Amino acid sequence: MTRTYRILVVDDEPDLEPLILQRMRRQIRSNSYEFVFAQNGVEALEKLNADPTIDMVLSDINMPKMDGLTLLQQLPGVDPNLRAVIISAYGDMDNIRTAMNRGAFDFVTKPIDFDDLKITITRTLEHLAEWRDALSSRDQLVALQNELSIASQLQQSILPKNPPITEKYEVSANMEPARNVGGDFYDFFKLDDYVGLVVADVSDKGIPASMFMMSSRTALKGAAIGVRDPENVLTEVNNQLHQDNPTFMFVTVVYALFNPDSGSLTYSIAGHDPPMLVSADGTVTELPLTQGVALGVAPNIVYSQETVDLAPGDTVILYTDGVSEAMNADKEQFGITRLREVFDGKPPTSAAAANEAVFKHVRDFAGDAPQSDDITCLIFRRP
Repeated sequence: MTRTYRILVVDDEPDLEPLILQRMRRQIRSNSYEFVFAQNGVEALEKLNADPTIDMVLSDINMPKMDGLTLLQQLPGVDPNLRAVIISAYGDMDNIRTAMNRGAFDFVTKPIDFDDLKITITRTLEHLAEWRDALSSRDQLVALQNELSIASQLQQSILPKNPPITEKYEVSANMEPARNVGGDFYDFFKLDDYVGLVVADVSDKGIPASMFMMSSRTALKGAAIGVRDPENVLTEVNNQLHQDNPTFMFVTVVYALFNPDSGSLTYSIAGHDPPMLVSADGTVTELPLTQGVALGVAPNIVYSQETVDLAPGDTVILYTDGVSEAMNADKEQFGITRLREVFDGKPPTSAAAANEAVFKHVRDFAGDAPQSDDITCLIFRRP
């Protein structure tokens, strides 16, 4: 970051201001961040209206006069490009879910883990910088390729970094955008004692697809916080996306929920290719499809889910059709059979190794042929 970002902290706890100033002193001294403080939503709006240089709002939910959820509704009227991160008590999933659905970019829970807060602030401001660059460049576009380049930057800016590697599970994910950018994205996040996993592919290309991708990501993460079963998560997100979808876009999704204690993986599919399971002995199978079409196509779609018990050494591969439909110079597709052969009899030793293997085989197959679609793969392994 080459500029000083101004962050408005909204919380009625008097101890939070000195704590933030103390824990963020390095960022303050290096002129990375400058903090402004307000005690409630009413005071926050006054400061935002008086100071258009504020970049980000970090707000508690429960406050007097005006709470954080009401403040979220007011922010677009002040500055539609503001980014908001919500602070809430751990386990207050209903309010967190509402906040995400009202436009919060992310959230942190109390008691605040300042390492996590620093990561969240950095990611939020990095996305804001990419968004501002996109808005600035959009007015100067002279060719479609410039627009697609901006869309690619937006895609990359929301993808989570530092996939977890623990004693109970490993995650590795990557997305290589095509020159003609689509709307692939992946995500992984903790939900109490569970782990949520997402791979998705938005229809269409360019800036509109990137915008729909961001809406889909926010809606899905918000729903996952408040709804446990994947089939119900997809039902809620589908209805939400369909309500406000003037461009008639849609997104295919695999959403899975892993229980580290039992080893069970429950998943639901919305018009997407099914995940692939590589057993510890090298046996490769496709997991069963579930009921349900792509999200955003029509309201009140019924989705279903399946559960598979993962044994130690089992690996699950979630991918987009940029993998299976990658083409070589002869217009031949990579296909599901070749993807199976990558691991048939050769179980991966880690999630990262499996991800590298998928991308290497796809690149070797495609050779010098131009990449026509995003290539996305998320590997989940139980050690």
